[in-house]
Amino acid sequence: MNKAILNIEIQEFIHNNLNSDITSILLKGTNFTSVETSEIIEQIEAKKRCEKKLQTWFTTQNIFFPNKLNIEQTSSEITAQYKSSLIEGNSIIDLTGGFGVDCYYFSKHFKTVEHCEINETLSNIVSHNYEQFNVKNINTINTDGIEYLKTTKKQYNWIYIDPSRRHESKGKVFFLKDCLPNVPEHLELLFNHSKNIMIKTSPLLDISIGIGELKHVKTIHIVAVNNEVKELLWVIEHGFDKDIQIETVNLKKEHNDYFSFTLKDEKNSESKYSEPLTYLYEPNSAILKAGAFNEIAKQLHVFKLHKHSHLYTSKNLINFPGRSFLIEESFQYNKKELKKLGFKRANITTRNFPETVQQVRKKFGIKDGGDKYLFFTTNLNGDKILISTTKLN
Repeated sequence: MNKAILNIEIQEFIHNNLNSDITSILLKGTNFTSVETSEIIEQIEAKKRCEKKLQTWFTTQNIFFPNKLNIEQTSSEITAQYKSSLIEGNSIIDLTGGFGVDCYYFSKHFKTVEHCEINETLSNIVSHNYEQFNVKNINTINTDGIEYLKTTKKQYNWIYIDPSRRHESKGKVFFLKDCLPNVPEHLELLFNHSKNIMIKTSPLLDISIGIGELKHVKTIHIVAVNNEVKELLWVIEHGFDKDIQIETVNLKKEHNDYFSFTLKDEKNSESKYSEPLTYLYEPNSAILKAGAFNEIAKQLHVFKLHKHSHLYTSKNLINFPGRSFLIEESFQYNKKELKKLGFKRANITTRNFPETVQQVRKKFGIKDGGDKYLFFTTNLNGDKILISTTKLN
């Protein structure tokens, strides 16, 4: 960690070149003798990635940034805020601290926070940045979190862990045992130091696989940001053996969409079906990831179009956690009729349909965009249909 980077002139250069061509800077070099050009470029690239993801870090002076990979792997502020709102207490330890975004927000809900990070440089960077934020209740420890637990007798209200997937497991089925640290292998150790554990995983992890690998899963939070699932949060409570609660959230600028259910209820629920009525609904990505296909129909009193279509309809407009549309017309999928309608531009979605969006566009010469939203799907009778709509939200 070269603190010369924090020199006022160098900081101004970094800020003024956030949108500059990196290759050009590398070729020209800089006039600074206390830092290498490569170090400055690393700061520019990392800070640029924080502009939308980590506004607090981006706008605070004298922040030292790690390499861009650390920024890509860290939680965003919006997801860190959400997860920190779920738990509180006197003490929490983050066994895989990273760039420290989660700990920063945990510090607002806990009296003491311990940040474990095995990378010495990253640990020093995080410690420096906390000083710039004037955060006094986070203790940064340059160590392997699991090894630290093996040597301490401390008890915590919560343990937080964000295991990273091993590089050699790419392309294979995603298991927690394929991650570092191996959480299932160390569960007993974790429970020796806390009754409550929160695990963050990639949305690639299959929920049923995760449940099979873990014990005492109490709640699973599926967190989406602007309809893109970003992370799964597994809340584990020692001794818990009741129904697992699923909490879905889609974090948006205007408002957040929430939907919750239990796995048992979803398993025992049955949807009612209907032809397209007045309104059409498409669940947000968090609900689709959760597999709440029957419970959402039951709780919100809407009808499903088909068992595998995952599109819903109602006669009266409701507040639905996802996209809502006014149905203009629906008809059986017929190539000749569709060509007669002459759609030149439209937003296309295919659900439970044999052709992809790209294939439909190519076949009918429909460009992307415009006010029309076309859904190519299957109805309750198994017929391929097209629903023409306008978007309500």
